[in-house]
Amino acid sequence: MNDLSQKIFLAGHKGMVGSSILRILKTLGYKNILLASRNELDLTNQKEVYSFFKKEEINQVYLAAAKVGGIFANNTYPAEFIFQNLMIQSNVIHSSYLTGVQRLLFLGSSCIYPRKSEQPIKEDMLLMGPLELTNEPYAIAKIAGIKLCESYNRQYEVDFRSIMPTNLYGPGDNFHPKNSHVIAALIDRFHKAKLKNESNILVWGTGKPYREFLHVDDMAAASVHLMNINIDIYKNNTKPQLSHINVGSGEEYSIMELSKMIANITNYHGKIVFDKTKPDGTPRKLIDSSILKSTGWKPKIDLKKGLEDSYNWYLSNIA
Repeated sequence: MNDLSQKIFLAGHKGMVGSSILRILKTLGYKNILLASRNELDLTNQKEVYSFFKKEEINQVYLAAAKVGGIFANNTYPAEFIFQNLMIQSNVIHSSYLTGVQRLLFLGSSCIYPRKSEQPIKEDMLLMGPLELTNEPYAIAKIAGIKLCESYNRQYEVDFRSIMPTNLYGPGDNFHPKNSHVIAALIDRFHKAKLKNESNILVWGTGKPYREFLHVDDMAAASVHLMNINIDIYKNNTKPQLSHINVGSGEEYSIMELSKMIANITNYHGKIVFDKTKPDGTPRKLIDSSILKSTGWKPKIDLKKGLEDSYNWYLSNIA
């Protein structure tokens, strides 16, 4: 399957994860990578997607396209998060089956797991308890994506795989002050506070929740790795109705620790104040990545280096 002449459709190539996967595929020497912007292909339109797949005769699909955002965005636009993600996933996965795609990789999220999961979270914790309410619609859509892949595998004997990353960050992230994830939001906030010489900075929540973070380039490397392992290895490490595989760094930090690290990297010297009236989200979310690591993958970028990388990208592209 790692034939460099394979025709690969990378859905979501302009996003943070998709753009990183694209860089890796090009570095590895893949010659036939198919890309389509939103203006060229509306992935929520079933007819458009099927016509595209039928015309292009695709061999592999990386499904990295999704509507994503942080706590504020998920709380504000729940209908958009569940609808758009369900439509994108359904259309791409079903068209992949109809047109004979040989292998597909669906990119999900660790928010699929119950709010109060045992730590670290193993794959078999899926559907074992209530979800975190602040991103429940998005999580349900991602769970549906996993089950779509499993159902098509079981009924039609295709090879559709799923990978579930922890919290991602890095170059290409969304740095919108309200709709971004925690690292990007804090980098933007601390940088602007430094420029304005603000004496203190407000961070949502108590600062007590712990989070695991993975650099997007590690995630992209994991995606390409999982796509290319032998099908027997994949099946030996999964079950027909428990087929997703976790990917994370294995390290966790409190939001308070993270805030202090970002303050140092952005050179902000004011006081960090935590707004306890705002939601914390899940208290702790460390995932177990032992299955993926047993197949030969491991992360290479530690958080300090990764944060510096993200801030440098932000300075060059956003600030």
